[in-house]
Order: sequence, then structure tokens, then C-alpha cells
Amino acid sequence: MSLPRTDKQLVALLRICALIAASILLLILFFLIDESRPVLQHVALTRFVTDASWHPAQGLYKLTPMLSATLYATIGALLLATPLGIASALFCSYYAPSLFAGCYRRLIAVLAGIPSVVYGFWGLTTLAPIIGHLHPPGVSLVTGVVVLTLMILPTVALTVDAALAAVPVAYLRSGAALGLSHWGLISGVALPAAHSGIAAGIMLAAGRAIGETMAVLMVAGNVAEQPHSIFDPVRTLTANIALEMAYATGNHRAALFVSGLALMTVVVMLVSTAELFKKNTHKHV
Repeated sequence: MSLPRTDKQLVALLRICALIAASILLLILFFLIDESRPVLQHVALTRFVTDASWHPAQGLYKLTPMLSATLYATIGALLLATPLGIASALFCSYYAPSLFAGCYRRLIAVLAGIPSVVYGFWGLTTLAPIIGHLHPPGVSLVTGVVVLTLMILPTVALTVDAALAAVPVAYLRSGAALGLSHWGLISGVALPAAHSGIAAGIMLAAGRAIGETMAVLMVAGNVAEQPHSIFDPVRTLTANIALEMAYATGNHRAALFVSGLALMTVVVMLVSTAELFKKNTHKHV
């Protein structure tokens, strides 16, 4: 059966938009590879792991401290923000009065729109001194984790709330007809039905946490060394690029683009893992 003319035009437009998006991604990847090539022609990839430290002026290009700091900060923020965000969405959707839930959603939306530099400024002037009293110096990995948690929490909460709102009412009514309790409906019907939206929210939050620059730069301490404690100062890959790109030249500049390639690789691995998880979930549903 042939599609109506308007549907054919819409399909063609969507294909063009998808092609443009894929082309932009490929262009970014080719740009990063091209800008990284000067240093990759003279420095083996293994040296970005095995060198003694990160001192490009001295020919040392170790990226693992900054990569591990990025992963630690992202994972820590997700471990805190995911249960809090899901709990917030469940509260709004199934427990809070409608008026209160509407106000709460607007408050979360306001938090999502706050610029990252404001979070960083608050973390530097308020949170870091508090943590510093517990364990100096205050500007550290744990401070960055807490600030990132506050930044990505609205993303998780709003996305999960939208996913729960999209669960068909018939599913809930069928569960209620079977005698399920209120929590039984949530855990046995609503959450499984909304799992794709929940996974999407977590992936969006992870992407924002990995790519965050200014707030982490302000509160994490900016020390390019491997952290041995959550109270150690760290420097993420994004912060490293932002700090050094303005004056970097030659192999130093190219090494910063290698940092960008490393970030791109982490994001691709994250998306691939999410897709694999989604496929496995669909197989078992």
C-alpha cells in the first residue's frame, strides 16, 4: 500500500535530517583524527597509557589519570543521580497530589536550565569549604561528583517522568484488575513498560556528565594525577582541553585532540552498551 504524498514528503525530510546528523558526526570524527595525526605519527598510542605523567612540553603524554577521573566522576554522579531521579519521577507520577507534582516538575525543569558555571560557582564557594573541613583540600573528586549529581539529576528525573507518563493506562488497569498492590503496579507494570525511556534518561545524563567542563574545572582541583581517594584533586579530560588549548602548539595541541578522540570513544562505547542492553531486555520481555 502506497503512502500518501504528505507522508512520503515527511519520510524524505526525516531521512535527510538523519543523513545530516550522521554526516556531522562523521565530520567531527574525521576532524579529530586529522588534528591528532601530527602527534600520532611520532608517538605510539601505548605511550598515552604508559608515560610517567602528562607533561607535553617534556614529551610526556599520559592520559590515564584524566580518563580515570572522567570515568570516576561520571560513574559516581550516575550512582547518586539515577536512584534519586527515578524516585523523584515515581513520586510525581504515583504518589504526589497533582498540584504539588506540577510545581515539583517545574522546579526540576528550572534546575535543568541553570548554567553549569552557576553550579560550579556554588560548589567552589559553598560545597568545597564544607568538604574541606571534613578532609582537605575540598576541591576534589567527591566535590565534582556531588556537583555533577545535581546537574544531571533533573535530566534523569524529567526523562523518567515522561517515560512513566507514556505507559498506557490499560496496562495499569489490567494490573489493578489482577489484584496487584500499588507498589506491585509500579514495580511489575510501570517500570518494566518504561524501561526504554529510563535507559534513555540515564544515557543522556551520562553524556552530560562526561562532557561537562566548566563546573568540574572549578571544583575538582585540576591536578593531572591518578586519584587514590575520593578526596584527591583530579582533572578530567574536558577540563584538560579547556585549560590548555588556548596556549598549546605542535604536538601538545595534537595531544589535546587525542583527548577529544578518547572522549568520543567513551561516548560510542556508552551508546553501544545501551543499545546492547536494550536488545537483551527486549529479548527477555
